[in-house]
Amino acid sequence: MNAEALTLAERREKQLDHDRGRTAHLAERESLLAPRRSNDELRSIADAAQHRFAEADTTEVLDWVAKEFGYRTAVACSMADAVLPHVVAAHLPWVDTLFLETGYHFAETIGTRDAVESSMQLNIVDVKPRRSVAEQDAEFGEKLYERDPAQCCEMRKVEPLHATLQGYEAWITGVRRDEAPTRANTPFVTWDDKNGLVKINPMAAWTFEGLLDYATDNDVIVNPLVNDGYPSIGCATCTRRVAPGEDPRAGRWAGLDKTECGLHS
Repeated sequence: MNAEALTLAERREKQLDHDRGRTAHLAERESLLAPRRSNDELRSIADAAQHRFAEADTTEVLDWVAKEFGYRTAVACSMADAVLPHVVAAHLPWVDTLFLETGYHFAETIGTRDAVESSMQLNIVDVKPRRSVAEQDAEFGEKLYERDPAQCCEMRKVEPLHATLQGYEAWITGVRRDEAPTRANTPFVTWDDKNGLVKINPMAAWTFEGLLDYATDNDVIVNPLVNDGYPSIGCATCTRRVAPGEDPRAGRWAGLDKTECGLHS
């Protein structure tokens, strides 16, 4: 029976079943968590894995992640689409999925986040900066993203993510080599010295077209902005449409000498 054929009562019960599944998993998760290993141990694991998985594929890498790190793993998702968490959840159902709630998102991005939470086997964790937008405006002046976008990203993305990641051993990103020249040599596994844990890029060898094909074939949620000229989606204040043939990330911080928010540099 498809979703359109369900009655309102059936849809409500389906949603309740989904939420009960998340609650049940979280209740028993503590028993599934091994103690966090030291940074030296994790660095050794990352160094060995970077060589081991140099020519691997997504499934092979994520099989290893599930066994090596279990639920000491977090997924970072910008909610441009839900392909990455969908792929990871096949190996780690109800995995923590970190969403950087900067306070500047498009309404479509928030809608995508809510739809993902209500329909997929994920545990969405909203990662929030220490200051609200109003508090930041009061302390640093309005529109800091225009005057000093690096500082804005540092306070609203980099610092809160760093604090949140400290309880994990590994984080999984959706970075792809085809996104920008700065990402062309992205490995599947590396040591993230800035955050002190293993960084996994299981989709490094994917293409944007392959990502969209996967979403279509598997009925995975995609932010509607992707089909409206936004192949790379960040804060609404710092993202514009990309013209046909432009670099997919040309719409990020357009006109500024900035290509990365600092999370992956």
